[in-house]
Amino acid sequence: MSRINKNVLLALLTLTSSAFLLFQLYYYKYYLSAKNGTGSSKSKGNRIGFDSTQWRAVKKFIMLTSSQNVPVFLIDPWILELINKNLEQVKNASQGSASDCRFLCVPRDFTAFALQYHLWKNEDGWFPIAENMGFQCLKIESKDPRLDGIDSLSGTEIPLHYVCKLATHAVHVVVFHERSGNYLWHGHLRLKGHMDRKFVPFRKLQFGRYPGAFDRPELQQVTIDGLDVLIPKDPGHFLEEVPHSRFIECRYKEARAFLQQYLDDNSVDAMAFRKRAKELLQLAAKTLNELGVPFWLSSGTCLGWYRQCSIIPYSKDVDLGIFIQDYKPDIILAFQNAGLPLKHKFGKVEDSLELSFQGKDDVKLDIFFFYEETDHMWNGGTQAKTGKKFKYLFPKFTLCWTEFVDMKVHVPCETVDYIEANYGKTWKIPVQTWDWKSSPPNVQPNGIWPISEWDEVIQLY
Repeated sequence: MSRINKNVLLALLTLTSSAFLLFQLYYYKYYLSAKNGTGSSKSKGNRIGFDSTQWRAVKKFIMLTSSQNVPVFLIDPWILELINKNLEQVKNASQGSASDCRFLCVPRDFTAFALQYHLWKNEDGWFPIAENMGFQCLKIESKDPRLDGIDSLSGTEIPLHYVCKLATHAVHVVVFHERSGNYLWHGHLRLKGHMDRKFVPFRKLQFGRYPGAFDRPELQQVTIDGLDVLIPKDPGHFLEEVPHSRFIECRYKEARAFLQQYLDDNSVDAMAFRKRAKELLQLAAKTLNELGVPFWLSSGTCLGWYRQCSIIPYSKDVDLGIFIQDYKPDIILAFQNAGLPLKHKFGKVEDSLELSFQGKDDVKLDIFFFYEETDHMWNGGTQAKTGKKFKYLFPKFTLCWTEFVDMKVHVPCETVDYIEANYGKTWKIPVQTWDWKSSPPNVQPNGIWPISEWDEVIQLY
């Protein structure tokens, strides 16, 4: 009898242990995993990949920013590229409809979001909440470049980046600030001396190697991998901006020193010219942007931006550069329709093209077209009276954004090389007498136009 009781007791113990083990497995799968953001959705079938560290980190970050009204949107290039390829499918997805994790579950070190700082109302409240949710956060600040031109406010610090880590995945929050000209700007991610350089693999960050500028995007909400996120309404355009977003700040400190050494011309005529030149530049930018033709500040306009953060009052014109491959046949008509009649046209598309348009009160717009060779670039010039051709050589350059007269415009990234090619090593010294045929150190003769072509290549209006 005792033997039977022992066997029964052993069977009961085994059954109880098995039931308890099954309960633990059930509890983990349906309660703990759901609490940590890795549980099954309401949709039928298995959800593949939703236990990834990245997905859990992003879900918690979205919960944090939603509860604290932090105005963020997804800017991660890798994820946006996938979304852009499947945009219609993503737009039609509903929350909880995903059966596998396609966007947020690939093992990566970072996921990037942008924070619209001008819309943020509760900056101080979210940091401790993030830490209570398990995030370790690093805040990177630096002085506000928008205030560098104001001595009394120069040095005021603003947040530029947040890096919030959960387990082995980090969310990189790029802080976008409003700038004059209706665009968004983010700063350089530069670690200060006391910061832990091993906190995350900073070299793998896709934003922050340099300051950047972006058009203000219209946003839309989509559901990816069961999570509601905001993304640019045109992700393709944003992705095109990313590799060309580098921004160069005006050198306010050097400009102040220049204007202390060479007193600024604040006469009525000089102020009136600057106003007309600014209006002309804004109109030219609007016209070219509508055509989809990229341009940059060139010659004296570029020199004025770099040397004194202003328009040179004795220059009497606005100078722009355009790569010849971006030329469009309707460019002249577009400017004429904008109220800028053609003053002259020199050269032709395949050689030394130059256009000049007449603005108000004798302020003209000169557009120089640049041609690329193996080891240099050049633009041409033509003397109307003789048909002589000139060539201005420049080292190869790329384009960066800057802010000038309340506009986001391009300038050569290699600015000093560009200016020294055009004005020599003494470009910091103002020169009011300038002969375009002989003064530039980079000018060289380039032959003469055949008389038979003069009607085509020398057109005065």
